[in-house]
Amino acid sequence: TDTLLRPLLTAFPSLTVGVIGDFCLDYYLTIDPEGSEVSIETGLMTRAVREARFSAGGAGNVVANLAALGVGAVAAFGIVGGDPFGATLVDLLASAGADTSGLLVQRRDWHTNVYTKLYEGEREHERVDYGNFNAPSGESTLALLRGLEARLPSLDAVVINQQVRAGIHSAELRKGLAGLVARFPGTVFVVDSRSYSDDFPLACHKLNGREAARSCGVEPQPGEPVGREAAVRAAKELSARWGRPVFISRGEDGCLVGDGGEVFDVPGVAVRGPTDPVGAGDALLAGIAASLAAGASPREAASLGNLAAAVTVTKLFRTGTASPDEVLALAAEADYRYRPELAASPLAARFLPGSDIEVVTAVRTGAPPRFAVFDNDGTISTLREGWESIMEPMMIEAVLGGERSAAGRERVGREVKELIERTTGSQTIVQMQELVELVLRHGVVAPQDVLTPGGYKRLYLDRLMKVVGRRLARLASGELDRTDFLVKGAEAFLEGLARRGVRLYLASGTDREDVLAEATALGYARLFEDRIYGSIGEVARDPKREVLKTILAEIGDGAGLVTFGDGPVEMRETRRAGGYAVGIASDEVRRWGPSPAKRARLVLAGADLLAPDFTQAGRLLEALALDRERGEAP
Repeated sequence: TDTLLRPLLTAFPSLTVGVIGDFCLDYYLTIDPEGSEVSIETGLMTRAVREARFSAGGAGNVVANLAALGVGAVAAFGIVGGDPFGATLVDLLASAGADTSGLLVQRRDWHTNVYTKLYEGEREHERVDYGNFNAPSGESTLALLRGLEARLPSLDAVVINQQVRAGIHSAELRKGLAGLVARFPGTVFVVDSRSYSDDFPLACHKLNGREAARSCGVEPQPGEPVGREAAVRAAKELSARWGRPVFISRGEDGCLVGDGGEVFDVPGVAVRGPTDPVGAGDALLAGIAASLAAGASPREAASLGNLAAAVTVTKLFRTGTASPDEVLALAAEADYRYRPELAASPLAARFLPGSDIEVVTAVRTGAPPRFAVFDNDGTISTLREGWESIMEPMMIEAVLGGERSAAGRERVGREVKELIERTTGSQTIVQMQELVELVLRHGVVAPQDVLTPGGYKRLYLDRLMKVVGRRLARLASGELDRTDFLVKGAEAFLEGLARRGVRLYLASGTDREDVLAEATALGYARLFEDRIYGSIGEVARDPKREVLKTILAEIGDGAGLVTFGDGPVEMRETRRAGGYAVGIASDEVRRWGPSPAKRARLVLAGADLLAPDFTQAGRLLEALALDRERGEAP
């Protein structure tokens, strides 16, 4: 939250942090076949470079992230080669504001660690690495230890980075560093080591899941992810072994913190659009180290570091950094990924006894809710069932224009599916805004032919409303009954809530006039009276967020609020508001029974309770402490 993050970020400029480790250089080359030619000397086709750029990697990226987060002074300690790459790396770090006087130049048996990354379009070729045969001299090791020791009295925190086997971390250096950790107990030390974590028992540690498992004597199978249960066991074991906080990064699933016998979950952030995870661990590490130095608890430090990492993964084809403004902006709107293992494992679900109602967190306790917000499409109404199958091809056509290759359609189709999955429940205009970004990013359609978000929205609604119009016509003719378009038990459940004095609100990402017309046609608009909200075409005014703000202004907090919906937006907004979120994981074709895809989406979005429909209304009301009608004696 802003009240937690802003004081920490404000304290960063007064800090001095040292980084000792493997300083690397990432070298990005963009290949363009249009410039290639046959070499006269070899007869082979050349690879033409359209763009070349450098970025600090390894310990260098930790330095860059500390500087970007606003840490007042950052001192670098490491070794570079006497080659042009070493000079480039030193210049990069100096331009970021780092003190590079602790970077030693070793001219024999050392080449600056360089990772050359070749990209051709969206394809990444094999990497070319320099520095895999480095060996630090005894003189260099001694100079590093002496240089760090001389600066330690002025350092608030030190990050010990070990990136490569053939780096600075000889047995002599590790022994000397461990001695410095013991001699300066007032300084925060955070170790990020791929191979030597146990050599620093008095320091805090940041590890990934596989590194944590290995430190506990478990070797994961190649490609096998380390699940949450194994990560929790590792966090407990390692924090007890070392007597210091342990941070286990879990990629898109966030971070685990082991501290004093307890383990805390810091959920991952759901990031929109394509991502590049390179360097995200360095951003997490920088955020943790700076926050601990500023006096944050381990859990608070992990939360800030987690947000910094989420910012960096949106910066493609580079080792990105995160600024304080970017961290605060993301924190204000962050959509977190809750319980990813449960979302992926239906067999792990727990149900109210004798029911199909899944308990994700706990049944509601305390006073019953007085306000209930309902999503419309897929939660109450199925008039728009199948909208995804209309939006998806429309979006693919918008991105590809006249391009017809199967590979292109498959690639864009995956991105469109991800966009729709992530934005389900959002305003249609927001989805179309993201479509415009996707069209521009692919660059197939000429810029002058790219429509506005409103233009794409009209194309989509033209197709959708033909389907909805036919359904409404069959309803008006008596060929179909209105119950044919209601999730089973929905109307009776709404009436039951109203009898219990619960004030009902309807909020949808669909245009308001359409929501009102469809709710009237299906007969339940009367239960919401004048409290029906829909999109008015303004991206900044999300109807679900506006409804929750209105309710919170009246009741002061989310304790009296419950929300029902089948999309992640209303789950996340309710959780953010402090209310109770009930996911309706409805199969819209049958109008009853569960949809596995919806269940997974709703669990990830933070639902407290899940129901496939409203047929077990009594059990649902009981779980909400609403099992008695208004005026009924206890």
